[in-house]
Amino acid sequence: MGPVRPSGCVYVGCATLAALFCVVPVPGLPVPWWVVALLAALYAGCEQVPRCSLVGRRAPDGMGTFFPVLLAGAFLLPPPAAALVPLPGALLARVDGRPAWLRRIWRAAQLALAVWAASRVHWSLGGHDAVVGPRFPYALLPASAAVVAFCLALTALDGAILVLAEGVPVRTAWRGLFLRSLAPVTVHGLAGLMMAVLWRSPYGPVAALLVLLPMYVSCWVFAQYHRERAAHQATIRALVQAVDIKDGYTRGHSERVGQASMMIARELGMDDERVEVLRFAGILHDVGKLGVPTRLLRKDGPLTPEERRIIELHPEYGHEMVRGIGFLDEARSAILHHHERLDGSGYPYGLTGERIPECARVVAVADAFDAMTSTRSYRRARPVAAALDELQRCAGSQFDPAMVRALVRALGRNGWHPVVTADEERRDEARQARARGNVPPPALPVAGRPAGRGHGGGGA
Repeated sequence: MGPVRPSGCVYVGCATLAALFCVVPVPGLPVPWWVVALLAALYAGCEQVPRCSLVGRRAPDGMGTFFPVLLAGAFLLPPPAAALVPLPGALLARVDGRPAWLRRIWRAAQLALAVWAASRVHWSLGGHDAVVGPRFPYALLPASAAVVAFCLALTALDGAILVLAEGVPVRTAWRGLFLRSLAPVTVHGLAGLMMAVLWRSPYGPVAALLVLLPMYVSCWVFAQYHRERAAHQATIRALVQAVDIKDGYTRGHSERVGQASMMIARELGMDDERVEVLRFAGILHDVGKLGVPTRLLRKDGPLTPEERRIIELHPEYGHEMVRGIGFLDEARSAILHHHERLDGSGYPYGLTGERIPECARVVAVADAFDAMTSTRSYRRARPVAAALDELQRCAGSQFDPAMVRALVRALGRNGWHPVVTADEERRDEARQARARGNVPPPALPVAGRPAGRGHGGGGA
């Protein structure tokens, strides 16, 4: 969950009430409370494992590394009692982002509802008797149905929170959620079934705990994966910082282009993996500036034709710089072609129409939009509406109309909340310096800037 909207808070409240309704029948049921308590404590303890220094980096919230414990509860307990198992672990878990209390309540309600749904399906199909038996292979049928119910409940709730709390379009909120989660949840369901069968066997709960050993290993592997992702992010940050230091006029531009590219990609209905690729492409689209002489990037006057040709080499420089970085595979084409134009008058290769890669057409629109709406030392920022009018005017000749329309829709729904621009940062620093009496007052702002600065496409 990102920043929470009021509609998201209302939705969390409704989910919480629904979870409470699910556990209301508990006082009237013959519940083995020691089993509930043991499973709840076990799940709460397992949720702390990803923080252990032996395992390494903590996995993101909500990844469900120890769903087998919850599903074992769904197979062993009546639905209202099973819904109690995830509550202590979810309410005590560490969360990223604020408000932490709301995120914990949401996670607890989501898991309680999913476990209740799984347990209800399992018991309705006679799964409890099959586990106590045990009767194989019949026990696999209700367990499989319970896993599907668990997965459906999680994805339904996840998609709704994306729509209501983060403003993700309805047509894309659930895209791929169920299929991506079904395979890992199925594996967890088999582990949960093994736990339940061993729990009811003569060997008892101690034998059931042995099933969790492979989960510790998978948790370690998962942590290594996130370490690798963190290394990717660090690589990108280092490259972007190097560009920002070299070209101070556009500091913050890369992050904003990445943000706008991501908004366009989501509006186009791309899956999460491609959205991430577009974010990387937007952030790194100008990395080739590291190969351009600093004096040209910071030149105040018009560029000569030769100087312009040198600057126009930066897409090719950037493409070569990231060639050996495997996870930037598709993003390379956006770095190389983000200054191409649909009418063929762009650079470096003069591609036309559909020959320009889709990701490059996305970044081109995001790049031009941020360039127009950011204050630079040589001109003031245009209003968002004026920038969109200019993009629409150039759609079909310079920009892909589909990408422009996607950006217009995304901004109409979510607005534009960019990071602070370079000049705003410098003005703040200058005001602080003047307050300390270290520098003279600034000269009057320049109304315009000589033609020739910049390198086409509306971009920085």
